Amino acid sequence: MAKMWNLWHGCHKLSAGCKYCYVYRGDEKRGIDSSAITKTKSFDLPVQKKRNGDYKIPSGTKLYTCFTSDFFVEDADNWRPEAWKMMREREDLAFMMITKRIDRLHTCLPDDWGSGYDHVTICCTVENQDRADYRLPIYNAAPVKHKIIICEPLLERIDLSPYLNSQIQQVVVGGESGKDARECNFDWVMEIRDLCIEKGISFWFKQTGAKFVKDGQLYKIARQFQHSQASKANINT
Repeated sequence: MAKMWNLWHGCHKLSAGCKYCYVYRGDEKRGIDSSAITKTKSFDLPVQKKRNGDYKIPSGTKLYTCFTSDFFVEDADNWRPEAWKMMREREDLAFMMITKRIDRLHTCLPDDWGSGYDHVTICCTVENQDRADYRLPIYNAAPVKHKIIICEPLLERIDLSPYLNSQIQQVVVGGESGKDARECNFDWVMEIRDLCIEKGISFWFKQTGAKFVKDGQLYKIARQFQHSQASKANINT
């Protein structure tokens, strides 16, 4: 079982992968300012209880954490200690977050973090070689028990060979969605997959993106088919 826990909403665009952010696109349609970071009504979701005293979120649930923001965004510094406290209370849940701000990790961790919480996965996003070369050395040195590299949106060929080691549990790759999406090339995807196989690391081709190049031909893929078309490639390991 999996559920979303968006405890705050909104973010600041940080790097090339943020240019056509899906959160900004959705907020624009609803007239919401994405750059205004706000605490949500779901902030205390993991510890909410039923009338009988049981937690509303059952034990064993996977919580996708802060997927409409960045857990380490500066604006949330005052709220984050309470978020860590809730995670400590719910050690029976699995928390997974994705960040482009891995360079802020060391200033944002709780005092009892040690080498990491067993039930927390922190994923690092890299969209091009520049961000891979900057973020992944920091990520590899970070005290995180469960590590996943997210190459999404994949904007160019990325050489991950210096950064894949036994700490990395999976690499996720995906193209960019939206009407202004930049192209994703299947050759780039396959190069990362081949490297993952060589290193014995799980690989997941999550989505094609809206503009997908294969064998030199550009395919424009509707949003509802981008995940299924990636799955049909049958290259996940």
